[in-house]
Amino acid sequence: MKSEGICSFCKRTFAGSGMVRHLASCPERKKVIENEKSKGKVFLIRAGVGPFWVYFEVNATSALKMVDSFLRELWLECCGHMSSFTINSEQYMSEPWDDYKGMNFKLEKVMSPGTEFLHEYDFGSTTELEMKCISEREGSVKGIPIITRNNSLEFSCGECGKPATQVCSQCLWEGEGFLCDSCAEDHECGEEMLLPVVNSPRMGVCAYTG
Repeated sequence: MKSEGICSFCKRTFAGSGMVRHLASCPERKKVIENEKSKGKVFLIRAGVGPFWVYFEVNATSALKMVDSFLRELWLECCGHMSSFTINSEQYMSEPWDDYKGMNFKLEKVMSPGTEFLHEYDFGSTTELEMKCISEREGSVKGIPIITRNNSLEFSCGECGKPATQVCSQCLWEGEGFLCDSCAEDHECGEEMLLPVVNSPRMGVCAYTG
C-alpha cells in the first residue's frame, strides 16, 4: 500500500521510505534549526508499523512516559490499557511492578542514535510499534512536535469497492472487514463489531475510534 506524508517544514510530499533522507537535507528544516536559541540535545524518532508511521522530535532529557503519552494520544488510547517500551532488552512499564522498571527514565539514559526499540499498548489486543532513534541534534523543542506522519490511507469496501468508512473488528483478524456505510448495514457480524476507519495502526482493535 502506498504510504506518503508531508514534511511540516517544506510542505513537500515524500514516500515513507524516503522521509529520513529528506529530513536530513531539508533546507527549510535547517533554517528553523539554525534560528533556535535554546541549547540542549534533541532526538528525531520514528514510530510505526506497516503503512502507518510518524516522525517526531523530543528533548533527550524528556522521560519515556512523555513519549508514551504522546503515542497514546496520537494513535492508541481507547480504554486506559497498560503499555511498555522494550529497549536494549530492558522493559519499561507504564505501571511497574515487581522487577519491571517504570517510565521515568530520561531518553538519553536508555537510547542513542541508531537504537531500535519497541512500544506495546494493551497486553490483550496488543498494538506493537517499531521505533528507532534516528538522529540527534543540538537545540530544544517544546513538547513533542510532529515532523511528519503518513497521510490518511484509502481502504476499499470488500463488498462493493467504494471507499470504506468502517471496519469489522472480527473480520479484520482475517485481513478483511472493510465496509462502506451502505454495506455495513447488512454486515453479518452485527453493528456492535463495527469501528470507524481511522489513520492509526490501532484501527479496528478493542474500542478504538480515533
